[in-house]
Amino acid sequence: MKGAEEPPDDVVLPPWARVSKKRHKHIVRVTRLLAGWADEMQLAPAERQTWIDAGRFHDALRDAGIEELRELAGSSITEVELLHGPAAAARLARDGETRPNLLDAIRYHSIGSAKWDRVGQALYMADYLDPKRKFDRERRAILSELVPRDFAGAFRQVVERRMEYAQLHDFTVYPESTALLESLR
Repeated sequence: MKGAEEPPDDVVLPPWARVSKKRHKHIVRVTRLLAGWADEMQLAPAERQTWIDAGRFHDALRDAGIEELRELAGSSITEVELLHGPAAAARLARDGETRPNLLDAIRYHSIGSAKWDRVGQALYMADYLDPKRKFDRERRAILSELVPRDFAGAFRQVVERRMEYAQLHDFTVYPESTALLESLR
């Protein structure tokens, strides 16, 4: 199910998406960040489209019911807030999506993965660096501007900040998150 080339200003969600208006605005902002970075980095059209599709689909089931999420996710993740990524990836695969890097980016966008290529890393950063998030705006804006010039450096800083935040707030730290952090050292 390859996504058709479309401008990120007009983020069209699939009919099975379950998102509020507020969440749709977040999806648009994340997709715009990804498209902007892809353009600045002069990515090949296919990779650029994969980044846009990652932004478009990453939270497509964010506001779905718990039963639907658990049925689709088939995941060992216990926090309901984190089921939407695995559920959306499963739904996309069921609909014929075959890009493994896109599916993995969406599946792990909330917890991270050391197995990602650039699309997973970019989505992880864009989701965190959404300019409308209320915390640490100045630092996140600087990181967002850094992404196209020093992708690896920006990614490392985002991973470290997200892990610090998870530990500070006593969130579950998944093995995938720990492996991602360790892979950067």
